[in-house]
Amino acid sequence: MKNITVDKSQAQTKQPGNEYEMHPTPVTIRQSYKGSEKLKNKIVLLTGGDSGIGKSIAVHFAREGANIALVYFNEEQDAEHTKLEVENEGQQCFLIKGDIKNEQFCISAVENTITRFGSLNCIINNAAMQFPEDNIEHIKTENLRTTFETNIFPYFYMVKAAIKYLKSEDTIINTTSVTAYRGSEHLIDYASTKGAIVSFTRSLSKSLAQKGIRVNAVAPGPIWTPLIPATFNGEDLEKFGKDVPLGRPGQPAEVGPAYVYLASIDSSYMTGQVLHINGGEIIGG
Repeated sequence: MKNITVDKSQAQTKQPGNEYEMHPTPVTIRQSYKGSEKLKNKIVLLTGGDSGIGKSIAVHFAREGANIALVYFNEEQDAEHTKLEVENEGQQCFLIKGDIKNEQFCISAVENTITRFGSLNCIINNAAMQFPEDNIEHIKTENLRTTFETNIFPYFYMVKAAIKYLKSEDTIINTTSVTAYRGSEHLIDYASTKGAIVSFTRSLSKSLAQKGIRVNAVAPGPIWTPLIPATFNGEDLEKFGKDVPLGRPGQPAEVGPAYVYLASIDSSYMTGQVLHINGGEIIGG
């Protein structure tokens, strides 16, 4: 992937942001990516799947033969476009609109997926929010609560609701972040939730190992998604991703294949692990 020139004047006023408003538009999947039925007939429930990394996951999984139940908040245009892209791959995409902070909604999302497709093979917890603040004293209690209730609580809700439908060789994949490992002075609460996701992944993997259900995670670095213009602007936006060894932000298309690997038989001897896709930043763990 080539470096991108970010229009630093763009700004979005609400999260999680709209992909159709971004300049440049994120790359969802490489034209050269060829599916090989790695996920043929698999049923996947994906949160935050309307845009960014989630959209890339949905399209890659569809190219590999999976049908998608796609959970989104209120990004109608992005969600419909992702649905169209999944259908263009010859697969089904079932849109589920709602707020994952509500446990009952998460339960309903799982049940509606079962009603629509008859089974469930993979849960991908991906949705997230962030509210940058340079000083812990400036973190609003409301934003702190929203960050935790969006970024980690639904991981529990979804798995609790879905676990009775999952069987041996099925998978759970969680989206954490490089900030869980190196920290972030301006995303203290967000980084804390991402650290919790790492611990959740490791602990849940041990809990479900005897059932043959594998649990892994992906820790992206700076990826060009709607969350970025929705939370940064000006010079911060222009500098985004340029401080990693590869010198540029990543594209969603560079992250999606990692989820394919973790959901497929190719990773059959992997559980409790985190894949680091961060432009070359060396971190522990």
